Amino acid sequence: MENEGLQFLYLSEPDMLEAGVLDMKQCVRTMEDMFLLAGKGDYVMGGPKGNSHGIMLWYPENPAFEGMPKAGPDRRYMVMPAYLGGRFHVTGQKWYGSNVENIKKGMPRSILMFSLNDADTGAPMAIMSANLLSAARTGAVPGVAAKYLKSASAENIAVIGCGVINHACTMAIAEGMGRINKVYLYDINKDRAISFQQDMEKEFVAEYEICDSLEEALRYADVISVATAGKVKVHITPEMLKPGALLTITGTAELPDEMYLKNRVAVDNWQMHLDYLEEGKMHEKGLESIKDWASSYDMLMLYDKGILKEDNIVSLGDVVAGTAAPRKSDDDKLLLVVGGLPIEDVAWGYDLYNKALEKGLGQKLKIWDKPHWH
Repeated sequence: MENEGLQFLYLSEPDMLEAGVLDMKQCVRTMEDMFLLAGKGDYVMGGPKGNSHGIMLWYPENPAFEGMPKAGPDRRYMVMPAYLGGRFHVTGQKWYGSNVENIKKGMPRSILMFSLNDADTGAPMAIMSANLLSAARTGAVPGVAAKYLKSASAENIAVIGCGVINHACTMAIAEGMGRINKVYLYDINKDRAISFQQDMEKEFVAEYEICDSLEEALRYADVISVATAGKVKVHITPEMLKPGALLTITGTAELPDEMYLKNRVAVDNWQMHLDYLEEGKMHEKGLESIKDWASSYDMLMLYDKGILKEDNIVSLGDVVAGTAAPRKSDDDKLLLVVGGLPIEDVAWGYDLYNKALEKGLGQKLKIWDKPHWH
């Protein structure tokens, strides 16, 4: 029978590394394929409109029961399902728990897993460790943006926040730009910036400078990658950016209204950010509930008040698909706001799954030889 002998492939983090999860050149190419499909509309994400970031458990601030998780900074549980068409034609979902207290236990703040399923039968194809998958696909998006949104003369980059995500972002931006002259680094923890430089020097050749201030890091940068987290946000004004600069926001940042109103704004998927808006309004705290984790919060507030118009916003997928132009001139300052798409996980997870099959990686785990009930 067709449904006999059902099994799936389990891929540990070491398996994922051997499959090439941190191959940013390939990840950028995969994300480019994904954004092309997104621009054409060949995808489905969660929610009735097919554009939700995912389903989150909103933990209560004052739990009524002993042991129930309590709301706090980066304290959440999220499931992110999606279907992606084209050469992928597959469904999948990433799920993760996040708690800043994990660090005290020697674990990452977030622990992520990803499952891949047959788009037609729903049968599981793979379950894989996803911390590195998620970091790579998140970092690859600014790489695609750098390729399609940068000015023609761009050669210098600034890295604001020298954490795991910006490791991936920087490698991807280097791939997207094709050439890098100088890398400016800034982190409130200087030791982290030093460690970051040492890691990046192993990846590509460029001149590096660790800066003492945010302003110093931004002054000569053509492409800026901001990947910071927490309640204290970096504050960036238009005057701090050179003409033609591309500012990519993967984490959170505090930007004045004029940054959104006077510059072209690109997002990974505008419809997904509108879903943030709707979900925030359903919470008892209203839009304040998404302030700490939604990178587009400030932009959404301007849009909700009718100040920011949709004609100033473009989705990166539309640019990749050739249906929208990001720039009017090379001197335009561009802002990229990224929230993270479930279809990014599906795309990269699918390619890594196939690479793992080619290399004979992972463990095949049986579900059944024959289903007990069917």
